[in-house]
Amino acid sequence: MATEFKLPDLGEGVEAGDVVSVLVAEGDTVEIDQSVVELETDKALVEVPSSVAGTITKIHISAGDRVPVGSLLISVEEGEKSVPEEPEAEAPTPAPKEEPEPRAPEPTPTRPPANGDPIPAAPSTRRLARELGVDLTQVAGSGPGGRISQDDIKAAVRDRQTGGIAPTAPVELPDFSRWGNIERQPLSKVRQIIAKNMSQAWQQVAHVTQFDRADVTDLEAFRQRNKEKAEALGAKLTPTVLALKAIITALKTFPQFNASLDTGANEIILKHYYNLGIAVDTERGLLVPVIKDVDRKDILELALELGDISDRARTSKIGLDELQGGTFTVTNLGSLGVGEFTPIVNHPEVAILGFGRAREEATVREGRIEPRLIMPLALSYDHRVIDGADGARFMRKIVDALENPELMLMGG
Repeated sequence: MATEFKLPDLGEGVEAGDVVSVLVAEGDTVEIDQSVVELETDKALVEVPSSVAGTITKIHISAGDRVPVGSLLISVEEGEKSVPEEPEAEAPTPAPKEEPEPRAPEPTPTRPPANGDPIPAAPSTRRLARELGVDLTQVAGSGPGGRISQDDIKAAVRDRQTGGIAPTAPVELPDFSRWGNIERQPLSKVRQIIAKNMSQAWQQVAHVTQFDRADVTDLEAFRQRNKEKAEALGAKLTPTVLALKAIITALKTFPQFNASLDTGANEIILKHYYNLGIAVDTERGLLVPVIKDVDRKDILELALELGDISDRARTSKIGLDELQGGTFTVTNLGSLGVGEFTPIVNHPEVAILGFGRAREEATVREGRIEPRLIMPLALSYDHRVIDGADGARFMRKIVDALENPELMLMGG
């Protein structure tokens, strides 16, 4: 029996991808979980595995195609399925084709009844709501009598994803060519998604940024003493690696920084796991791969993983799951010579910590002037969740950890 294998859901926010290469040919035998196509999405380069086993009878895509989720990729003379399809309900007579639901011109949305009466919606609309996790009691129906349509469900999902904020209308620009030669360059897919995410974060989050400085002289001495040990294992003991441990110390003390705000439910979601996003500069744009369970890994493990995940982000070999699930983000512009800057919170997280370039400065210690290595820090956070005093305490906790590396790395 021939089976159609369609592009599955690729993860949060990914609706389509560009085919880089097809990894199989017609007549090939494909196994379950065998990669059949290499796809470039807005976030990463991924290989899509087959959910069926059998002989490929037809390939429906080719390199360069843009394929949305749900598009037909290959047809397979099936041998085995990984996930059985839902059997279609049998009926004694063919079911009538469902007609599009009537939509009145310029409808006025109506809230569903609050008195326990049935919510007016077709079975297909209810099914779509269940699949997308939409509560019908919270959806305004735009059809006659407040009837909820599938378009209403999709609109509710869009509102949930954007927090109900309407997209900003494009700004009309002057004709710059009046004053000289110009060149137009199309935004890459990654740059488009960065622009969208940054705009959403700036609109959603009540940003506050606090600055501080840490004396990392002892931290750098610790790094120099141990970097050869790390290099022997193929890892680089960078300042960012050591900073991860300082951040974990602060997050465990101040859990509201490891959280998200659910405005719909008026709740703060505290996360009892520590997945830190690391901002990585790539040729395609800024990516934020996530290191999972940072609190459970030692320094050398983190050094190895940070190097690996950063390299794969730069070469577009990172999986979509490695770009999701972060609870707090770290960005380090020190390697580029930058001092102070104001990072933007990576929504739906509530805080981000930025590190600048450490510089040797003349510092007064116990009445003596000494050269010390001073690193600037910038903490941006959502003021709806975090008060300024807590922001100051969180920052001082990180500074104390960075200035006392032996105590920090021993769990103090």
